[in-house]
Amino acid sequence: MTTPYTIIIGLETHVQLLTKSKLFCGCSTQFGASPNTQTCPVCLGLPGSLPVMNRKAFELSLRTAAALNCELAPFTKWDRKNYYYPDLPKAYQISQYDLPFSHHGHLTIDDPAGGPPKKIGIIRAHLEEDAGKLMHDEHAGVQDSRVDLNRAGTPLLEIVSEPDLRSADESKAYLTELKLLLTYLGVSDCNMQEGSLRVDANINLHLETPSGKVATPIVEIKNMNSFRAVERALEYEAVRQYEEWQETGKLIGQSPKRTFGWDEHAGVTRPQRQKEESSDYRYFPDPDLAPNVLKPAKIHAVLDSIGERPYDLRHRLQQELELSAYDSDVLVNQGKPVVDYFLELVAQTGDGKASSNWMQQDVLRTLKERTWPEFTAAVPAAWLAELLNMVKEKKLEHSRARELLAVKAGVYEAFYSTNGTLQQVPSNAVDSLAGKSVAEALQLCGVEQVDDSALRDLCRQLVAANPRVVADVKQGKLQAIGSIVGQAKKQNPHVNPAQVREICLQLIAGE
Repeated sequence: MTTPYTIIIGLETHVQLLTKSKLFCGCSTQFGASPNTQTCPVCLGLPGSLPVMNRKAFELSLRTAAALNCELAPFTKWDRKNYYYPDLPKAYQISQYDLPFSHHGHLTIDDPAGGPPKKIGIIRAHLEEDAGKLMHDEHAGVQDSRVDLNRAGTPLLEIVSEPDLRSADESKAYLTELKLLLTYLGVSDCNMQEGSLRVDANINLHLETPSGKVATPIVEIKNMNSFRAVERALEYEAVRQYEEWQETGKLIGQSPKRTFGWDEHAGVTRPQRQKEESSDYRYFPDPDLAPNVLKPAKIHAVLDSIGERPYDLRHRLQQELELSAYDSDVLVNQGKPVVDYFLELVAQTGDGKASSNWMQQDVLRTLKERTWPEFTAAVPAAWLAELLNMVKEKKLEHSRARELLAVKAGVYEAFYSTNGTLQQVPSNAVDSLAGKSVAEALQLCGVEQVDDSALRDLCRQLVAANPRVVADVKQGKLQAIGSIVGQAKKQNPHVNPAQVREICLQLIAGE
């Protein structure tokens, strides 16, 4: 549906970095501790305490900015952002203002509407410390607000995009790609439920009117705790702004910027306050922290450490291995360890499509009951490649191979057959298969490879014993051969149904 306006969106993403201690002190950043147990004079802002920069936080930020194609500044300083709020004990936040450590980057995303890839500009990425947390009691009858300062001083990387996004779908695609990049880099766990990734959205509308192009006031939306919430909030706010403009005719310059909060339960945005400008924060250089100087050698080392970005990896899998966009997306979204395993599998099977199918249909299924390290310890890529090659060479029937993989991975709900009887895998089966080759594992699980001559003899007997099926097949009813395949499986559960079908059709055609 065509709308009478263009949506203009810019996102501010706050990412908690994977450090054990806070940005300017040694307090723990572990989630879930009792309120106000991870504090010290520095993060509480007590008189006489002095901050010391966390080197690892700065290193992680540099890697992220480089991966976002940002220019790394050779000189950057710290600033105090002054405002008062109950969860900000110092009454200022240590951040970066006019000289951030990175600027002018971009993140490439695939257009969710099916158009060409789109580069979303990155204005800047800068470091700052987090504030504390207000806990509001709205249900127990007390109806008070309490302050937990455990988060105060936690290192945050703020990534500010250009207003290049034009829809809620594009915004979700941008956030999904950004989160994937951050996890590949290992700089954050991006857990939104724990506050490791938070998003604020700036949105307004550009409208074509008889008097020319006009714009609605910019609204910043906060309190969105999932990508779906971001998507819903932007969709709602675009409609709300258009309806407000139709009613009031207020344009940018005639109304102040405002901050709205997203009400997830009601599905609406609600006004909170007039949006502050940078002058309201009275920025000035922090006198307790020395500037950071990046030498050219350090900048080159950071750039060399990035590796392949998820976006580039996804498209390489499509081009080199001829995977579909969907398949490559599923694999890359599982994370770098999974993709590395997949690439090792392809290197030994020479079949990207079959390897992809097994990864998605069988390997990823086991992760519901096994962690990735547990799976790879039980099923090395070389072992799975051997199994896939046996299936490809028709030495092992597909369903039997899947059963064996489930046993090897320790998924005990799998079944295997001994002497034609289905039995549940014993709980020690995975231990007994440790270090065994595929052939040895097949033998231990009672799965036998059927000799070609024996298989052909069985097919001859079944064709001779089923004249009605033969007649149906000769009349073009090829599905009738399924009856013979079923009989073959009953007589010998180790046969390959595809081979039985192929041999029986050959025998019938040769009569």
